[in-house]
Amino acid sequence: MKQIFENYTDEDRLVWQTLFDRQMDNLKGKTSSAFLSALKTVGFHRDGIPDFNELDQILTGITGWSMEVVPSIIPQKQFFELLAIRKFPATTWLRRMSQLDYLEEPDMFHDVFGHVPLLSNQAYTNFFIGMAKLAGKHADDPRAIELLGKVYWFTIEFGLIREENVLKIYGAGIISSAGETLFSLSNKPKHLNFNVRDIMRSEFRTDVFQEKYYIIDSFEALYQSLPEIEAVLEKELQVLKLSPEAID
Repeated sequence: MKQIFENYTDEDRLVWQTLFDRQMDNLKGKTSSAFLSALKTVGFHRDGIPDFNELDQILTGITGWSMEVVPSIIPQKQFFELLAIRKFPATTWLRRMSQLDYLEEPDMFHDVFGHVPLLSNQAYTNFFIGMAKLAGKHADDPRAIELLGKVYWFTIEFGLIREENVLKIYGAGIISSAGETLFSLSNKPKHLNFNVRDIMRSEFRTDVFQEKYYIIDSFEALYQSLPEIEAVLEKELQVLKLSPEAID
């Protein structure tokens, strides 16, 4: 599959512009400085839907990553396999104007605006590669892939970062959502320090705002947590083998 740029309609361009403007306003003072810097690096702006060919040239030159067009959500195993070869899977379709506030599955705005800028950040992508390698070691164990998927969910998708003792957003699921941008930093959800064991024993829903968010201190710290993630993963898998009911 590939992005067919000439197929984008006036409504598609209006959707991108509307969402871009809204989120750039919503994210002021709330998002990671690394994301804002990365946004400039990849050159995103309100008046142009990103061209994957141009993104490939930019990302390949900085971190060696490129885009992989997919039709929709893909299985976690396949997702990690693509990450292992530095390819980020993304859809190319955009929601309708009538769907600005809610979608059942991620569209291009989530995949590209939310995820792609930080693919120019080396420490961030090092974590991606490390997670992919762990998934590769356990490729035939669905439970291991599920546990690693939880780590991905509570970091890359819905993670917060502490910058100068202030909570900021870096998770793509928050960055691409107007409602969750405001909710995630409010006093309604729980804000917890990054804890691998707790994350692997946590459940989540994809159709509501998260009940809790985990906080990292830096992308380098997240990358340095990979040995701990591997160790906790092995322990959790052993617990399950001994007693499948042991984890609530």
